[in-house]
Order: sequence, then C-alpha cells, then structure tokens
Amino acid sequence: MSDAVLELEKIERTFVQAGEPLRVLRGCSLSIHPGELVALIGPSGSGKSTLLHIAGLLERPDAGKLGVVGRDATTLDDMGRTTLRRGTIGFVYQFHHLLPEFSALENIMLPQMIAGVERDAAKRRAFESLDMVELMQRADHRPARLSGGEQQRVALARALANKPKILIADEPTGNLDPQTAEHMFAVLQNLVRTQKLALLMATHNHDLAKRMGKVVEIRDGVLSAV
Repeated sequence: MSDAVLELEKIERTFVQAGEPLRVLRGCSLSIHPGELVALIGPSGSGKSTLLHIAGLLERPDAGKLGVVGRDATTLDDMGRTTLRRGTIGFVYQFHHLLPEFSALENIMLPQMIAGVERDAAKRRAFESLDMVELMQRADHRPARLSGGEQQRVALARALANKPKILIADEPTGNLDPQTAEHMFAVLQNLVRTQKLALLMATHNHDLAKRMGKVVEIRDGVLSAV
C-alpha cells in the first residue's frame, strides 16, 4: 500500500438479481491522500453507494484490495474492520438521522458512549466537533429547533467526534437549498484543509464537484478520472 489514507485497488462487486449476476463494480481503483477532496459522480444506480460502502468498510468486495491508513483491510475479520472503521472513518449522509428527543450535543455524545467512550470524554469531543462546524451556540438545541443546514452540520460534527482520518459523504448537500449547500460545502472544505482529512464525497452537484481537488466518475461499474 502507498501513503494514501484510502486506497482501492481493482475492487469488484457482483450482486444476483432475478437469478442473474449483476456486476456493479468492475475493477475500480482509487487513492486518496490527507487533505484531498475527491468528488464521486455518476448516474443513479451506477454503483456510487456500493463503492462508498466498501470504502467505508461497511461492505466487503468480492475481489480486489482495500487499504485504510496503510492497513490491508481486506484481510481483517469483522471485529478488526469495525475497530478500524470506528477509529479512522466518519460518515455523513444526505439525511442527518439525528435523534429528535436529544440535543445536538447529546446526538454527538451518544454514538461515542455506545462505542465505549466515557461520558466526560464524549462530551468534550462533542463540544470540539460542534466548534469545528461553527455550532457551539446550538449545543443544547434539539433537531426541531435547528435549520436543515444546522442539522446537517450536527451530523457532520457527529462524524468528526472520533477524530477520523477519512470522511465519506453520500450526497451531504443533496437535501439542502443552494445557499445552505454552499455553506455546508465551505465547512467541509475548511475541515479538510485544517484537519488534513481525506474526503470522498458522492454528489449529483457537478458545480460543487468541479471545485474539488479530484473528480472521478463511475459508469457501468467502471471508475475513471474526469
């Protein structure tokens, strides 16, 4: 493996549909380094989400090699993959999935505490993460009292709480109006630059994609640079 924090090498994934094999990923290769923003584009059903799931250690490829912070993740058992994922990867989705009965701070603390982080440490990390996304003043607000953009930034703060090396984002601005999406993207850009994160973001917004360091397209299961 190279010095990339995320490296996919000849990744293959096939599903069975109506009794017939459907090749979703056909030898996909991609390397992402610290401080690099990579946009993943492609039509619906092209395999973007499958690629993100494999990159995020949520799904296993049928063939190929996956390197995460210098480790060959394809050789790890389920517990090893879970441990590596928790310590190195943060996820942001199109929908924030915040728990409505808890405050922004508590929404960030809870996943950490479930993973075994002590309450005081989880609270400290939650405040630090809210500060990174410029939402310290909303710490005690429940989701219903937050705007759509603020809810999505809380979800981003939750993804940052484990101090990941890699952020994987699946249409994080897709449910936001243009102005709010622009602000969300600016926050992501700043985090990648200041925290030296690697960002892999699937998006249908080609204007945003063009402003990222690298754009790759998946079509008919094949990944290529744009």
